[in-house]
Amino acid sequence: MSAEPIIALFPEASFGAALNCVGIAQALRERGGRPVFICHPGFTGVFAEYGFQEYHLPAGDQSRENADDYWQRFIQTHLPNFRKDAWEQLDTYVAPTWDAIVNTVETVEDALSDLLSMIQPDAILLDNVIMFPAVARANCPWVRVVSCAETELPDANVPPYLSGLRPESTTDRKRFERTYEKAVRSAHKRYNRFRKKRGLEPLAPAIFLEPSPDLNLLLAPSAVRYHRKLPLCEPQFVYLEGCVRNETKFDFPHLKRSDTPLVYMSFGSLGAIDTGIITRMLNVFSSIQAQFLVNVGGFLESYGNVPDNVLLGSWFPQPSVVAECDLFIHHGGNNSFCEALYFGVPSLLLPYCWDGFDNAQRAEATGTGRWLDRNNWSEAELQGIVESMLASKDMKARLASISTTMQAAPGPVKSADAIMSMLARNQDAVPVG
Repeated sequence: MSAEPIIALFPEASFGAALNCVGIAQALRERGGRPVFICHPGFTGVFAEYGFQEYHLPAGDQSRENADDYWQRFIQTHLPNFRKDAWEQLDTYVAPTWDAIVNTVETVEDALSDLLSMIQPDAILLDNVIMFPAVARANCPWVRVVSCAETELPDANVPPYLSGLRPESTTDRKRFERTYEKAVRSAHKRYNRFRKKRGLEPLAPAIFLEPSPDLNLLLAPSAVRYHRKLPLCEPQFVYLEGCVRNETKFDFPHLKRSDTPLVYMSFGSLGAIDTGIITRMLNVFSSIQAQFLVNVGGFLESYGNVPDNVLLGSWFPQPSVVAECDLFIHHGGNNSFCEALYFGVPSLLLPYCWDGFDNAQRAEATGTGRWLDRNNWSEAELQGIVESMLASKDMKARLASISTTMQAAPGPVKSADAIMSMLARNQDAVPVG
């Protein structure tokens, strides 16, 4: 291992994973590591903005604009599915998404292998939901980052991944697991065939990513963790109190009702495409004594008469904004949920897919937020929930205690320490001579 170990971070093509990895990379850099990023098409420049070197998977016809257009078309096609519950989405959204993910693995494998041969990393950090065989065959330790809900790692006491179920839902659990396995069977068989061609062992049904034998990082704060039947023990498994990156400060605007509570709303880069639901919510916000910052992604032009207590933006430095908020309305992405907990801010979750259902269930169960069905609400109901959450002293006190615990043990710092310790252990284990 070199004096300045090279850690190649390879997040999936989503801003949640990408920005989570930025936080880890910032801490690695402070500890003398040399973090570099491997970028999917569409993410060129994202990591360079934070001062990190980027290595780009070949775009082919997938320029950044084309990649953005592809995912916008994908989400636009599936918007009707986001009005379904977790069960109903298995065949219509989850299965096609796994097909697309397996396609990505097959498409980039050779290029990824070439990049890793060129970089010669001392370790690879994979923040994804699927294994890329090139990572496992790169002749260096690799780290799995579980930046989705903790449900991604199965256990008898943990609800099934993507189900939104509570742990005690035994009958529903078994039925969901059977339905999920059947829905993803075709993609899983194809993936296992590809693994075999690349020299990897097949995975169990419905499993697309094995734990790392070296190190696994879970972004599951202690306040919302499950009590597992089979504990995940250090040093192979390390729990983090979230993983919040350092971000630029945000100059807050002077809005009408600026002496009232501040609410931030973001449904992520993909959820912003659902302009219909956001328009409905803006109409409700106009009647609430609060000020609202709303992330609408690349769809600013879709909104006409914006209430005077609302500021729309195509991007906000989210951690800096959440830190100043009194309520965070979001889609249940794990990064957003962890950031809300880290800063002691209540979450109102309106999930539309993937682990958003799992996080919404966990927020309700732990008293750290509320789950509102994304489509079945009235204006009076939404207004009442927002106002009651802003007024809740009990929830604020609980979240303040959680925030103190999380900020005393920052996730990026713990993750960087765990990675550097893993590298040191592996170096000590190498035979001399």
